[in-house]
Amino acid sequence: MKAIIYTQYGPPDVLQLLDIPKPEPADYQILVKVCAASINALDYRRFEGISFFGRLMEERMIKSVGKPLGADIAGVVEAVGLNVKQFKPGDEVFGTSVGSKGGFAEYAVSVGNNLAPKPSNLSFEAAAAVPVAAVTALQGLRDKAQIQSGQKVLINGAGGGVGTFAVQIAKALGAEVTAVCSARNAEMAHSIGASHVIDYAKEDFTQSGRRYDLIFAVNGYYPLSVYRRALNPRGVYLCAGGTLPQIFQAMLLGPLMTSKNGKKLGSMGIARINQKDLLCLKELFEAGKVAPVVDKTYPLNEVPDAMRYLLEGHARGKIVVRVPS
Repeated sequence: MKAIIYTQYGPPDVLQLLDIPKPEPADYQILVKVCAASINALDYRRFEGISFFGRLMEERMIKSVGKPLGADIAGVVEAVGLNVKQFKPGDEVFGTSVGSKGGFAEYAVSVGNNLAPKPSNLSFEAAAAVPVAAVTALQGLRDKAQIQSGQKVLINGAGGGVGTFAVQIAKALGAEVTAVCSARNAEMAHSIGASHVIDYAKEDFTQSGRRYDLIFAVNGYYPLSVYRRALNPRGVYLCAGGTLPQIFQAMLLGPLMTSKNGKKLGSMGIARINQKDLLCLKELFEAGKVAPVVDKTYPLNEVPDAMRYLLEGHARGKIVVRVPS
């Protein structure tokens, strides 16, 4: 089969379309004929800065070199292992590949808890945009931040993959949503459910005097002390993305900066893909309450170009990879 292989540590040029053996599912695994995949931060962050530390992480710990990248997949079940009962060949599914690798390929292996039936109203390309980004938004807002109906919620970084899902999920859960994004994404943010939109180039929401019950930061950007100032008493700040220093700062310093008046600051960590949450999202899609925002779709052989586009930092919603039949 054909797959995009991360041949060595380096810039997107190291990604190559190669012929590799088609994977065989173990007894508990599912082989999926991939129709579409999508790119997440865990795929393109490795290309943002080339360093000795990054090489060490990739080659000794993450161990992605020599393998296909890609977590999100949508496609058709090709074969199932002996112990798999809930899926059968021909089923249309969406979810993630085993180990969050292998999605940028004609076939990928997954397990039952990482897959769900594809929403009936979504194409394969749209469904592939969902798993990691939408589950991150769902688990962050619902579980970590414990969002409540009627709360004033601000989504910082509302124009990206996680951000576009966060705006819609917060709206579906009854919040009054303020989206912070670029001017080019303002109309889109309104269209997906934001009651208020702030152009970050023209207005610093932390200086406006407005306070929020929940700040969901897909882009960290500001210091924690500034975010805390923009919270209502008993408000919650949750870092769901950004640079590694921003994420580690929220993870390590956030609990120490939680104040006596109940303001809580922290990081959501890594989303845990599971079938229950994929099914929850499937219901939201089929009810018309949430819809993927797809900026561009690239064929499999142009994944390096897709990575370069993402590194420019202006993608709207998700970038999808189309896998030819």
